[in-house]
Amino acid sequence: MRIDIVINNYNYGRFLRDAIGSALAQSYPRVRVIVVDDGSTDGSEQIIASYGDRIVPVLKANGGQGSAFNAGFAVARGDVVMFLDSDDMLDADIATHVAAAVDAHPDAAKIQWRTELVDADGQPTGGVLPARHVPLPQGDMRRAELTFPFDIAWMATSGNAFPAAVLREIMPMPELDYRIGADSYLQHLTALLGPVVSLDVVGVHRRVHGENAYEQLATASLDLEHIHETIREARVTLVQLEGLATRLGLHRPLGPILSVSDLACRLISLRLDRKRHPVPGDDRVRVALAGARAALRRFDVRPPMRVVFCAWFL
Repeated sequence: MRIDIVINNYNYGRFLRDAIGSALAQSYPRVRVIVVDDGSTDGSEQIIASYGDRIVPVLKANGGQGSAFNAGFAVARGDVVMFLDSDDMLDADIATHVAAAVDAHPDAAKIQWRTELVDADGQPTGGVLPARHVPLPQGDMRRAELTFPFDIAWMATSGNAFPAAVLREIMPMPELDYRIGADSYLQHLTALLGPVVSLDVVGVHRRVHGENAYEQLATASLDLEHIHETIREARVTLVQLEGLATRLGLHRPLGPILSVSDLACRLISLRLDRKRHPVPGDDRVRVALAGARAALRRFDVRPPMRVVFCAWFL
């Protein structure tokens, strides 16, 4: 089995060597490393060139994360593809774990694993996503994906591997919709194409630093810009998800797709930043009622937690 690791980079030259090094250091022998630079202006190209033929370089004009994923996948030849953000680092044995998982589950559409949070210097902060006590999704997730997709514990970019045959069903992705947040497209659509295998291991070390979308994890502040981007990302992904479900002949089992987390973000936005709220026609009463309905349909949590969710919206 051949595994391609596609690193996407934009102006993260100060972290890039760590990412490339972690991909080249995999204990699994049949790994090829592809590095896509999305028009960086910080000297990243020189760093990439210094690796010579140890990696496959893809240098392109800036087009966003979705375009970088598309460019990397276009040159991938592996049986399995892993995408790695250039500010993250893979555990040395994760490709070995992935190969074993694909061997054991040849029908799997996605393999994912837990993420350890590290600081800008690569030192562990003590955080793990999801928390150790939170079970990871396993098996056929289509019913959940078509009921409350944005409430499922899917891993970000560097916490996933995909059989290339599955990616060919949905790639290339729409680049204008995914200048950032391209992992959302892969997370949700692949769950409709086969079972999910979750490995209860930490397979990647994700940096939390001042310039990435997960900076909020290190603070107690509320970032309304991030909330608005989360809402926008959910809206465009919902369109893609419903389109694929229609193509596959899948039906929404419980009616309209409603996610507690998405509706919570929308209610926060309406309460705190209504002028810039990104969903035309939203109002607090309708969003709160939809949120309560979404909470009651969460068949993956116990009834007391559903009541807590409902109370929060009200």
